[in-house]
Amino acid sequence: MKGNFAKTLISGVALAVGVGLATVAIPAQAATLRMAWSQDATGLDPHKQTAFSSIRLLELIYEPLVRLDSNLQIVPGVAESWQFSPDGKQLTFKLNAKAKFQNGAAVTSADVKASFQRILDQATGAVARANFLSIASIDTPDANTVVFNLSQPDVPLLTAMTSLNAAVVPASEITAGSIGTKAIGSGPFKLDSWVPNSKEVLSANKDWAGGATGVDGINISVLPDETAILASLRTGQIDFALLNDPLVATLVPKEPKLQLTRTPILSYNVLQLNPSRKPMDQLAVRQAISCAIDRKDVMDTAALGEGKVTGPLTMPLYATDPSKLFCYTRDVAKAKKLMADAGFANGFSATVIAATGEPPTATAEAQVIQSQLAEIGIKLDIKVMELNVYVDTWLKGNFDMAVALNGGSADPYSMYNRYWTKTGNLQKVANYIDDTLDSLMQKDRAETDPAKRKEIFAEFEKHLAEVSPWIWLYTAYGYTAEQKNVEGFVPTPTGSLFGLSKVSIK
Repeated sequence: MKGNFAKTLISGVALAVGVGLATVAIPAQAATLRMAWSQDATGLDPHKQTAFSSIRLLELIYEPLVRLDSNLQIVPGVAESWQFSPDGKQLTFKLNAKAKFQNGAAVTSADVKASFQRILDQATGAVARANFLSIASIDTPDANTVVFNLSQPDVPLLTAMTSLNAAVVPASEITAGSIGTKAIGSGPFKLDSWVPNSKEVLSANKDWAGGATGVDGINISVLPDETAILASLRTGQIDFALLNDPLVATLVPKEPKLQLTRTPILSYNVLQLNPSRKPMDQLAVRQAISCAIDRKDVMDTAALGEGKVTGPLTMPLYATDPSKLFCYTRDVAKAKKLMADAGFANGFSATVIAATGEPPTATAEAQVIQSQLAEIGIKLDIKVMELNVYVDTWLKGNFDMAVALNGGSADPYSMYNRYWTKTGNLQKVANYIDDTLDSLMQKDRAETDPAKRKEIFAEFEKHLAEVSPWIWLYTAYGYTAEQKNVEGFVPTPTGSLFGLSKVSIK
């Protein structure tokens, strides 16, 4: 990347996370990695998936133009280089000439253009659409060059393009209408078969532009009970596992044949209120709920203390000390006064939804919150749903409250604009926006000075905590467990499993 705009962009998104890159020696004869996880994918369309289980699978198959490495630095994906124009209103990518889809076709600028046109088409229902609304037009001067013409300077755009939700898909598959029914990407592995809620079989993509993978394939078993996953690790039936439950993950270090990778992640556990429903439409009620919740107690009880209390911004570069945010020290007396002021001295009844397995702590979190809110007269009914039902309900905003695990990002704008701007495409989920949130987001989007961006987002975070449409709880850890002969996995703060592309079995 070149130019002053590009330099300020890099300094604005680079974070000191402290996870190093690993160099992996590829064995002469690779093997098949036997893997397990507890929650299966809910679909195969990379532009529409919000469930972490879907994203973890599809990021092994599809590639975006660029991606984030373990230090949250932007590195090549399908594109090998990129450059902003001096005024920040044009972003040009040069594609890797070796990049091929798993059907043997070259990845071209036409595929990139078709992919982003699909994302921008409201009819698609792409979950990251709001991140790309500054794209006015897309030029393809040759097969390996893509030029995004922007309506305004857009600092977070490049970070937004690192998401699996911005994956490049074949234009031919878009035309055929097969996106979501087949999975044809340009990533390190091909999806050979998928038996929902049972198993996935992946094979190495021999044409992957990223080089040879460390294993010939990955056989993934879906085992809903993570204690069963741990048992399979103990007996050597599986080599590698993604763990979500801290109750299970903390047992792994006690096993002499196993190793645990534990990484702080940017995703956040949150209680989402629905301010479009009474009485959550009243500021005093939302603030009362915020004051009544002991976030550390939720984390300690549901997750064994495996995490860190957080405000809305979870990335180290931008995060505010939570103790400086509204009512992050529990104050039941203040909560009761706010309830009385709003006319609910005797409380009210509401329902909170939670998903099975994502996160596995969701039900426990809901139970702690239920107990805490009972102290201010709120009678909370817990409704636990299968993940696919939960996701559908969540996307429609059809809930009073929801316990959720939402993804993080290296940049606050690409993390939150779909919720907290007037053009956000997940407004049905947030059900709240005000002029202050929208204007701060738009102001920061065009700001190229990293110090000024930090000031703007500090104000944004403070205001968001005060108006309390959601109650942010804590960030947790990402866990993987593996046999000690499995080498080379590099975790990231995004929770990505892309590092499996360089894993080997010794």
